[in-house]
Amino acid sequence: MTETTKTERTAPLTGGDWTDPLEDGVRSRVREFIETILEEELEAALGRGSYERKSAGAKGYRNGHRDREIVGTFGPETVRVPRARIASADGRSREWRSQALPRYRRLTRKAEALIAGAYLAGTNTRRVKRALSTLFAGAVGKDVVSRAWRKVKTDWEEWAARDLGGEDIVRLILDGTVVKARIDRKATAIPILVAIGVRRDGQKVLIGLKNMGSETTAAWRAFLQDLSARGLREPGFVIVDGAPGLEAALAELWPDVPVQRCTVHKYRNLLAHAPKRLHDELTEDYRDMIYAETATEIERRRKAFLRKWQLKCRAIAESLEEAGARLFTFTRLPPGQWKSARTTNAIERLHAEFKRRIKTQTVLPQADTGPCCSGLCWPRGRS
Repeated sequence: MTETTKTERTAPLTGGDWTDPLEDGVRSRVREFIETILEEELEAALGRGSYERKSAGAKGYRNGHRDREIVGTFGPETVRVPRARIASADGRSREWRSQALPRYRRLTRKAEALIAGAYLAGTNTRRVKRALSTLFAGAVGKDVVSRAWRKVKTDWEEWAARDLGGEDIVRLILDGTVVKARIDRKATAIPILVAIGVRRDGQKVLIGLKNMGSETTAAWRAFLQDLSARGLREPGFVIVDGAPGLEAALAELWPDVPVQRCTVHKYRNLLAHAPKRLHDELTEDYRDMIYAETATEIERRRKAFLRKWQLKCRAIAESLEEAGARLFTFTRLPPGQWKSARTTNAIERLHAEFKRRIKTQTVLPQADTGPCCSGLCWPRGRS
């Protein structure tokens, strides 16, 4: 007599009012459903059902079963996977491999997506384990979370190298951000260069995000050349944060493309040059100038701004003059597009969301994790 012993897995929040007869009933039938799916898949591959006699069209023979543990959104379950030998065209036989349950797979795709999503929502591997312990009945440890994350990272690398020839990009937003990663056991700030494209219909899409080691002219040049090599055509308008390296690289690669300096970055620069007691007055004057309704009115208020602040605080006037006409390039576009063309806010929102999600980690485990995490924070095809 063979006695089957089942080890009960316990998880928090499973007693008292947390029990759910419906969930329990469904999960008790999961094993049966999975095994039925695998048997039907094998029957289709063999050309006959279990215990049916071999016919002329048969392609192989069954070879017993083996137990495998699979973890899905239904929790962990041990299933009996059928084995078989399939005849090939050359007369040899090979072991049958299930397409529904590939070799070495322990997590279903839904479970992988759930784990990766919880990780990207702004937590670390151990906290993901605790958060999902009830759903997975304690079967998901930090190593499982790490493996699911590596699969997402591989998918991200393929996406990051995709062809851009089919993207109808008419405007480009460029900026950089800094994250901390662990390099040689030390927390090191690494710069990440970001490019967001604006399609002709106004939809924004993340097209490039890479750790280049710095924001120098050479780094930006290599970053933009990579985008061009992947098929990105020369845009009709570029919005930048005002970094000298970026502007120099643009002058080399796309000298005729109109460049807009981000008005928000310039506003912050002006505040840095002003005493705190003048911040409110400066803010009001700057907003009146930038948000005037016509190009003529903007120019008139710009001249008035310079006259006033040259006398009141020369450093503010000099900082505004440093940006020159590039601070007002947006006036070349139709007025309806001015709001989105004045700033690099789309990238700023990406930076803020990325930093919110990694705040529980503080320091990323390695340098190449930064671009991947940051890119996955951006919804594809954002409008």
